[in-house]
Amino acid sequence: MLQQNRSLGEQAIDKVAEIAIASKLDESETLSVTVNTDPGQLAQGSVEAVAVEGKGLVMQQDLRVEELQLHVKDIAVNPLTAMFGKIELNGPAFGTARAVLTESDINRAFNSEYISRKLNNLKVTVDGKLLTIDVQTMECQLLQTGKIAINAEVLVRETASTEKIYFTAKPQVEAGGWTISLQDVEYPENKEFSPEFTAALADKAGEVLNLRNFELEGMSLRVQQLNVEAGLLTLQAEAKVEQFPN
Repeated sequence: MLQQNRSLGEQAIDKVAEIAIASKLDESETLSVTVNTDPGQLAQGSVEAVAVEGKGLVMQQDLRVEELQLHVKDIAVNPLTAMFGKIELNGPAFGTARAVLTESDINRAFNSEYISRKLNNLKVTVDGKLLTIDVQTMECQLLQTGKIAINAEVLVRETASTEKIYFTAKPQVEAGGWTISLQDVEYPENKEFSPEFTAALADKAGEVLNLRNFELEGMSLRVQQLNVEAGLLTLQAEAKVEQFPN
């Protein structure tokens, strides 16, 4: 736990670090950075811990996360620059991260220019024919059952026809924690949809849900656990920080 009684020097470093991280964001409702150290530790190139907590953070690709908490411990830094509030790491630091995405955040991501580019010009083989589809609309619902519902409309270029697809699936962390996939796809009763189109949409939806889209510069996140409840997706991850924003 970070110390409650903090010196003016620590508070100054906090503020410099906070400004550095804020400069990498398009927007933030709240953002706080706490650097737990003292002059003696800094002189030896050591920082006990850094905690970053924010709400309503909008990344530079217009991707939003409702909450982000990052806690990193035992950090080796350049003591000369650290004394002036600039944290330069002498090696990677490790810790934990927690991110909360709302249903609105995910749908915002689906409609962002950054993600929209990934949802066009998809190649899908149906009955031996290679087709090109563009996802015109894609929305998700986060269900109390722990599943995600996807409602999409795709344009098939070759036939100039529009297909509507709806399915539910359970998000799952893949081995290694670098990707998220949608498994156990189910359709509404008495409805039949193209399994090839569904597979393509499920694959792309998994890419959007991947926490790596929401990483800060110099930071990588490996998802360890995810939880879906009504309207909210919570991700727990292992964090590796190789460069602190400056």
